[in-house]
Amino acid sequence: MGFSVNTNVGAMAALQSLNETGKGLATTQNRINTGLNVASTKDDSASYTIAQTLRGDMGGLKSVSASLSRAKSVVDVATAGAQQISDTINQMKAKAYQAADAGIDQASRDAINKDFVALRDQITTVVNSSDFNGTNLLKTGGGSVTALQSLKDGDTTSATTWDPDSLSVANQGLDLGGSVITVAATDTIATQSDAQAMVDTLTTTQDNLNTSLSTLGSSSRNIDAQSSFTSKLSDAIDQGIGNLVDADLAKESAKLQALQVKQQLGVQALSIANQAPQSITSLFR
Repeated sequence: MGFSVNTNVGAMAALQSLNETGKGLATTQNRINTGLNVASTKDDSASYTIAQTLRGDMGGLKSVSASLSRAKSVVDVATAGAQQISDTINQMKAKAYQAADAGIDQASRDAINKDFVALRDQITTVVNSSDFNGTNLLKTGGGSVTALQSLKDGDTTSATTWDPDSLSVANQGLDLGGSVITVAATDTIATQSDAQAMVDTLTTTQDNLNTSLSTLGSSSRNIDAQSSFTSKLSDAIDQGIGNLVDADLAKESAKLQALQVKQQLGVQALSIANQAPQSITSLFR
């Protein structure tokens, strides 16, 4: 191609190369600044939309985790209260056996009965205290607890209603005089016959209470297992998002240095190309 002062092809090529290098630098710097290889749908539509869906799932799993934590606290408080009541029932039964002994005098039986009544009333105190955030699984009418297990739709009867899979723990109703604690709030062992009858009553109560303890213990283990699974699932999804959109910062750092050198060379090449038309003037000397 001949010399021309109207069209500097070399400068145009150098400028195009320099512009491309500038765009590469901007992209690399953005990846380093954000830590993301795919920061928007413009970078990679497929990866971005998948990552956004997974981020939505992560938000849902946080709700599941919070729900399970709340349920675990409610059940743990109830379990501690039920275990305390079980210990108290055992002590009451020992007092009933003592008072049922025909060989003791009335004064001794009265003293034993006083201890029995104190233990009986302690059950009500424990039941009323076994409350967490307004839910009391030991007190009749204290409510039950339901926790999300997953985001899976558990409703198989309707395709339009979202019914997330959940687990529930029913109220145990450990009040005095109820179906579990068959000891009434006015029961005593003031006489030998009362004490003998109380032994049978407390035996029935122990059997009922063991069922409640088993229910609470099983529920607590289920919640622990689901919490552990939810945590592992959340970590796996988080890692999956990272695999889709995170930038390799070591690679980007090396690329940044290469582009910076390339930019400097591009500036020099453009400068040289811009000086080329000046050589035409030497032809007219």
